[in-house]
Amino acid sequence: MLILAKAAMALMLGFICAIICGLIIIPFFRKLHIGQYVCKDISKRHLKKEGTPTMGGIIFIVPVILGLIYLYITKSISISYNLLILLFVFLSYAFLGFLDDFLKIKNHQNDGLSLVTKFLCQMFIALVFFYLFMRGGGSTTLRFSLLNINIPLGWTFGLFIFLFLVGMTNAVNITDGLDGLAGGLSVIAFLAFGIIAWNCGWLEGYQEIAIFSFILVGALIGFLMFNSHPAKIFMGDLGSLALGGSLATIAILTRHELSLFLIGGVFIIEAITSLIQIIAIRKFNKKIFLKAPLHHHFEELKWEENDIVKLFWTIGLIFAMIAITYGVWL
Repeated sequence: MLILAKAAMALMLGFICAIICGLIIIPFFRKLHIGQYVCKDISKRHLKKEGTPTMGGIIFIVPVILGLIYLYITKSISISYNLLILLFVFLSYAFLGFLDDFLKIKNHQNDGLSLVTKFLCQMFIALVFFYLFMRGGGSTTLRFSLLNINIPLGWTFGLFIFLFLVGMTNAVNITDGLDGLAGGLSVIAFLAFGIIAWNCGWLEGYQEIAIFSFILVGALIGFLMFNSHPAKIFMGDLGSLALGGSLATIAILTRHELSLFLIGGVFIIEAITSLIQIIAIRKFNKKIFLKAPLHHHFEELKWEENDIVKLFWTIGLIFAMIAITYGVWL
């Protein structure tokens, strides 16, 4: 019951802080004209969203930091080494996303940092994470616990971490294309990983990682109060990169990397459909989907935005329940 009480408190703390942040930040951003620029290639339905405040990721990032500080001051949690690694990735990717969003707003267009610059920055963050992970006694063995199979990767585990972090950050970023889509899927994903983390009693700071996840879930629910259709604010790269990097980090720290392929399954599907579309157009001059990523394909089929979001949330929830069963029970 104590675990449930702590989880409920973390959720409530994140939610209340996010609501307060949203009520303050949205009018402030509107006053400063910090608005989204919509790519003209996207569905015409999205053109009316131009000018909607962006960088809304701050609505759930600030509550996580304030919540952790409050819980530390009240001696409800301790600051573990693994929590510090998680916070480093969370804030580093958030800062990278902020730079990208800032340049888009400054230049009055939908292009921020160049792909090369963004890739190099993501690679640097992944390298620092790998160093910190190994210094903290991290293992380079990939485990298939259900099959009782261990695969030692050695130095190539660093490459695996890089692909994992960069892949998931970009997958969440690509998914953030409809009101509430990435936010709702992230609520499901972090709730699942919070449950999994609390089951990792062997991990230093496992409770703190779980509490981080639950505070973030509460903050994301608060954010969805402003981001669900019709959105009053978008999370921007500031939010999506931070969420993707954190998901990958928790998966690696808890040694549930394979669970992420289910928990983040919808994110991964969205990224794969984009990749398939790019290859098909460049190599074969043909389209596989009407538009990519997948949520835009459904838009072209004249689905309502809310219906697409609800379908994707449902699929994400099913994937997460399977992953929890595998990660906690089996």
